[in-house]
Amino acid sequence: MSNSINIGNVVKKYGELTIIPNLSVQIKNGEFFTLLGPSGCGKTTLLRMIAGFNSIEGGEIKFDDMIINNISAHKRNIGMVFQNYAIFPHLTVRQNVEYGLKIRKIPKAEMKKKVDEILETVKISDYQDRLPEKLSGGQQQRVALARAIVIHPSVLLMDEPLSNLDAKLRVEMRSAIRDAQKKVGITTVYVTHDQEEALAISDRIAVMNQGVIQQVGTPEEIYARPNNVFVSTFIGHSNLFYGKVGRDSNSTYVEFTNGYKILLDNLSQDCKAGMKVIISVRPEEFSIANDGLKVKIKNRTFLGKHTNYELDFSDSMIIPNQPSIEYSQDLGQSTKTYEAGEMLSLKPNAYKINVFTEDGQKSLIKGCD
Repeated sequence: MSNSINIGNVVKKYGELTIIPNLSVQIKNGEFFTLLGPSGCGKTTLLRMIAGFNSIEGGEIKFDDMIINNISAHKRNIGMVFQNYAIFPHLTVRQNVEYGLKIRKIPKAEMKKKVDEILETVKISDYQDRLPEKLSGGQQQRVALARAIVIHPSVLLMDEPLSNLDAKLRVEMRSAIRDAQKKVGITTVYVTHDQEEALAISDRIAVMNQGVIQQVGTPEEIYARPNNVFVSTFIGHSNLFYGKVGRDSNSTYVEFTNGYKILLDNLSQDCKAGMKVIISVRPEEFSIANDGLKVKIKNRTFLGKHTNYELDFSDSMIIPNQPSIEYSQDLGQSTKTYEAGEMLSLKPNAYKINVFTEDGQKSLIKGCD
C-alpha cells in the first residue's frame, strides 16, 4: 500500500554547514513528485533523508502519520532506482527482479506471478533470461525499475535515473517510468536537474535552490506562473526586462524603459504607480505586430518546428548577465522568416507575461504566492 510523505521543518547539516535549513512539503499518496533544481541545491540530500541514508538534524518526516526519522532504511519499505542501475551482473533479468521477493521469502507461485506481471508492465518479458551485459542501457534501467516496484514498496525513490542514457532513450524511458508508476500507483519522489524531463513526467514539481523550495506546483503552473525570477529562468527560457508600474484613471500597465506600455488587469494589490519591476517574457510569448517593441535580429537558429531569433535590445532595457534574449517563431503558423540584421516589431502577450519585484524574489501577478 502506498503512503503520503509529510516533510515538516527538516534540517540537514554537515558539521557547521547547513545544507537544508528548514524545509516543509507534503507529497500526496500515489503522486509522481519531482525534486528539480541545479547541482548542489539539496534535492538528492532530501531524497536520501527520505530513504534513511542521511540523518535528520531537525524536523520530521512521516509516511502517512508514522514518523520515520529513527527507522532504519531497510525497514522503511522503499524502492530505490539509481542512475547507475545497481543490478547484479551475474544474475539474469528474472533473477534480478526476483531478488527482493526472495529476501522477503515470498512463496514461489506468488513470486512468479508478481515477476511476470512487472516484467510485462515495464516491457522486458522478452529479455528475462538474459544477463545484464546483453542489455542496452535503457533495458537495464527497466530491470532496475521492475526490481524496485515488484516488492510493492510504500514509496518509490528515483535519483537521476536517466542521466546515463542518450537523448532518445531518455525520452523513451521517461514515458516507461511514468506509465509504470501510474499503473502500479506508488507514491514516487523523483530527482532530476533536467527541466524538460520534470515537465514531462510529474504530477507536481518542487523547484529547489540552495536547500530551499522556491515553488511547488503542477508543470503547467510552474511554467506559466513562476513565483520568482529564479523559477522563471530555471524552467525554460525567460527574457528579463527592466520596467515600472503605471496607473491612470482607467487602467494599470507596465512600462519598459523605452516607453513601450502593456496594459495588465492581473497585477496584485502590492503594485504601486512608479514601482520598479522586472518584466519576464518567454520567447514564444512574442508575436509580430506593428505596435510592438522594435528590435534588431542578432542571430537566427532553425530548429525544425521553430526558428529562434537572438535579439539585440539596448543594455538599458534588459537585466544584465542573461545568456540571450530570444523570440521563438512557430513555423507552422508563419509565412515568413527573417535574417540576422533585419528589424522586428514584437508584441508581448499581455495574458502570459510575468512581472516580479525589482529584486526578483516575488511575483506581482494575482494568485501567485
